[in-house]
Amino acid sequence: MKSGSTFTPSTLRRRTSFTSSPYFVYVLVSPLFLVLLAYVIYPLFQTFIESAQIDGSFSLQNYKDFFSLGNSANLEALWTSIYISVFSVITCGIVGVGMAFLLERYEFPGRKILSVLVMVPMALPPLIGVLSFDFLYGKSGIIPRALQALLGLDQVPFSLSGIGGVLVVHTFTMYTYFYMTASTAIRGLDPSLEEAAASLGANRFYIWRRIILPMLTPAMVASALLVFMIAMASYTAPLVFGVERTMTMQIYLSRTNGDLDMAATQSTILSVVSILFLIIMRWYQNARNYQNMSKGVSVHRTEVKSKVGKYISMALSILGVVILLLPILVLIILSFSEDGSWTVEILPTKYTFAHYIELFTDSETWKPIANSLEMSSLATIGNIIFGVAAAYAAVRLKFKGKTLLDILIMVPWALPGTVVGINLIAAFSQPNVFSFNQVLVGSFWIIPLAYFVRHLPLVFRSTSATFMQMDVSTEEAARSLGATWWYSFRRVVFPMAFSGILVGALLAFVQGIGEFVASILIYSADTTPMSVAIFQRMYAFEFGTACAYGSLQMLLILIVLFISQKIQGNSNITI
Repeated sequence: MKSGSTFTPSTLRRRTSFTSSPYFVYVLVSPLFLVLLAYVIYPLFQTFIESAQIDGSFSLQNYKDFFSLGNSANLEALWTSIYISVFSVITCGIVGVGMAFLLERYEFPGRKILSVLVMVPMALPPLIGVLSFDFLYGKSGIIPRALQALLGLDQVPFSLSGIGGVLVVHTFTMYTYFYMTASTAIRGLDPSLEEAAASLGANRFYIWRRIILPMLTPAMVASALLVFMIAMASYTAPLVFGVERTMTMQIYLSRTNGDLDMAATQSTILSVVSILFLIIMRWYQNARNYQNMSKGVSVHRTEVKSKVGKYISMALSILGVVILLLPILVLIILSFSEDGSWTVEILPTKYTFAHYIELFTDSETWKPIANSLEMSSLATIGNIIFGVAAAYAAVRLKFKGKTLLDILIMVPWALPGTVVGINLIAAFSQPNVFSFNQVLVGSFWIIPLAYFVRHLPLVFRSTSATFMQMDVSTEEAARSLGATWWYSFRRVVFPMAFSGILVGALLAFVQGIGEFVASILIYSADTTPMSVAIFQRMYAFEFGTACAYGSLQMLLILIVLFISQKIQGNSNITI
């Protein structure tokens, strides 16, 4: 060893003195706070400033105009959005929790295949789900037309439309959030609690209301928040099913009409509503103690033994499988149809492979796919870097401002994608220090930035859960043997947490691939993502090409979800 690199105890003390300093933690977390300040708080603040200014001076006139009785469109849009979001939470909760209880507590014919297919809607991004339901159950959909022809009617016997149609689509595409959390919670319930209540004379309804549902409250609160935010950001479903006024539509119209002040006002009000819902749900969750103090005996499924019950369960399982698979099957079928060939027929009459060939050979058709893959990948890399750092700081380090860090990271998840898009437009339509004196709006970087901000909580939460499950003594052992903080993190902590990090990263990547609501506000001709291309093709009546895009999008999401589920199953990670 060269004399200039001799390793002595004094060298070790100098090397570790700074990392062991109480101020070292602030060196680690300060970049995180800077990023959150630049791309979460600053855009949110700029949106409020823009909404409270007229001709450069402070004014609340925009808010007066919004709540003016003479301008009923905004108030109607606000009420409709809240109404749809609340009822989406209720319907998704009923279906998701009901399915979880049915599949986790009872054994019946068809349960296994149904338990596999129950997650199929996860492969349908919101935009694709709306398209499939419109093709299936809309006024000119396959099933209403088939029934009309079969029954010889002058008009279709039914069709999805209005708020009812929106709620059906929301329920189908979002119930899985309740199902995933509720099924995990139900598996952790101790059946002896229910048995004790039943032995004391409690009926099934009382047990459900006073024992099972309260124990599921933490899981349902998390799911309710997610469903509420996604429903508030819904744009395509109201548009397709004829709900003319929602907040996302009003924001989009204000933006496209050049009324940026009103768009900022509408976004601010939507932010307030979303954050208020977050506060109310957190308060409700914290109002009681839902901790299970029992020994955690596993739940055993009750077998359906009666013949009538078996036949009914088998019939309902077949019906459930058909309902779950139809949206995907119809998209695949339509992806082979020739554009313009499907008009008044029940099914398209002409089919072709040309759409799939164009996806990979035509540069204009391939470009949105390449854009989505590139922009989502860049955003995911940023999510991994900052999400892992934030999770490590929140779980392993002690510092002032830890609660604030957690709140700031989760704020974008509590905001609809529309609001995130408007916030970035307000913040980066002019050069500033956070954009390195560049105008980001209209550039390539604005969409990856939106994806990064929007999906950072996914990596943060999954990694935090992994760190909480890891024994801190392994890292301490490495440090006690002379390893630096960076070496122990790189060679010990990161490899052990890799599975949880990868699960969050894959989910963030999937969300970026399917992201539509924020993208529609900030994309340009050169940065059109796949979701916006699907929307454009649909309104150009190029249904075959739109469904080919959608099928590819579903395939990508299915592959990623399969990988993440395998990783979750092998490492027992729960997000």
